[in-house]
Amino acid sequence: MTEALSADVVIVGGGNAALTAALAAAEAGARVCLLEAAPEEERGGNSTYTAGAMRVVFDGPDSLRALMPDLSERELAETDFGAYTEADYYDDMARLTQYRADPDLVEQLVTRSHTTLVWLREKGVRFQPSYGRQAFKREDGRFRFWGGLAVEAWGGGPGLVQALYSAAEKAGITVHYQAPGLSLLTDESGVRGVTARVDGHTVEVRARAVVLACGGFEANAAWRARYLGPGWDLAKVRGTRFNQGDGIRMALEAGAMPAGHWSGCHAVAWDRNAPEFGDLAVGDGFQKHSYPFSIVVNALGERFVDEGADFRNYTYAAYGRRVLEQPGQVAWQVFDAQVTHLLRDEYRIRQVTKAKADTLEELAARMEGIDGARFLETVRAYNDAVMTEVPFDPTVKDGRSTRGLAPPKSNWANRIETPPFEAYAVTCGITFTFGGLAIDPGARVQAVSGAPIPGLFAAGELVGGLFYGNYPGGTGLVSGAVFGRLAGTGAAHFVMEGAS
Repeated sequence: MTEALSADVVIVGGGNAALTAALAAAEAGARVCLLEAAPEEERGGNSTYTAGAMRVVFDGPDSLRALMPDLSERELAETDFGAYTEADYYDDMARLTQYRADPDLVEQLVTRSHTTLVWLREKGVRFQPSYGRQAFKREDGRFRFWGGLAVEAWGGGPGLVQALYSAAEKAGITVHYQAPGLSLLTDESGVRGVTARVDGHTVEVRARAVVLACGGFEANAAWRARYLGPGWDLAKVRGTRFNQGDGIRMALEAGAMPAGHWSGCHAVAWDRNAPEFGDLAVGDGFQKHSYPFSIVVNALGERFVDEGADFRNYTYAAYGRRVLEQPGQVAWQVFDAQVTHLLRDEYRIRQVTKAKADTLEELAARMEGIDGARFLETVRAYNDAVMTEVPFDPTVKDGRSTRGLAPPKSNWANRIETPPFEAYAVTCGITFTFGGLAIDPGARVQAVSGAPIPGLFAAGELVGGLFYGNYPGGTGLVSGAVFGRLAGTGAAHFVMEGAS
């Protein structure tokens, strides 16, 4: 072991939560060292692979302008942003997690979401309206946002990460790349630093406080099979290959309490032929999230989900699991020409797995591995069940549903009848795992005894207790920022109190 490094606060991780914690600790006066397991060209953890969506409380133009001061009067006049209140956020978190989410953590997430993003803007992070993904243009020419999600980071995940690293450099934060944390240094008084690999050598990074913000275990196939269940080792990984669960393991070895939904995860419909791990050249383009306007069928040619159960924001993170449960872990999203103009940009990437035809019979023949005869029967039954008397409106839950069909399609049901027809093959892409470490509202890691482990804080995807079974879109980055800021500030204050 080579000569030790030292800092007041050491951050393990290199994405949004880690960088937010580092900036907060530095702002509070701490000397900060950040350990990023990835090489510099892959830095940023899962944050780099995201579209940058941010689910934040806002009550109108003034609160949006606090985040996006460049919003023009014309944009405001031509856009119906609506509002997303604290009550809306609480309701979504409660409903989608079946009321299991830790209420104290949810309160921190909701009440601090807007002020945290304002703080990030002051650090140099820019935000913009999420027109391309979360709004449709209505017949009156105005854009209407839907699903409570109106804000995203400028430049998506890569733009967010670049802005945070620029802010870290200005703040004098020391960053080590290819420097994974290995274990926590502890003594009778608590956590005293981290053993890590730095510049190819095992070193002790001594510190008075540690923030763990290095993601979940979604990139670890063995852990996925162990905790999520059989078949999960076959899922594609949407993001970084470096999220192996090391931060969780290190904390558990030091006596931390596991928390949250260890058999649950955020998993989406992901291109069938995507690589095993994320590709930064494509980013999140392998996702396929316009399925509310499709029918989704498995290899048997049968539907298996209610594609229109809710807005995409509220179902996409749960439907990846449903795809994984299908024969061959594959499904096809089928659209006709009535709705293909509504498809998101990710359906136009060069690497897409697609079939297209002028008849349904030709389409079935081109959908590799599907039972074509049963597929045609499924389409006929679906078309007969569509309630065409109800107007179609993609900006609201329009109630245009099917009648007498199992499973139903509750909204946005259109007959599959207008050529050309398009089908996209998807499998399951896992984003992050829901099980992790127990923390208190101050982001202090809790021991099995129920008391905080002195000097140990956590933020980001390795925190357990927020998400169970499902997830409101855009919450992950905001959660990472909120608890990252709390963790960094708390760690710095812990250091200062110990020094006084």
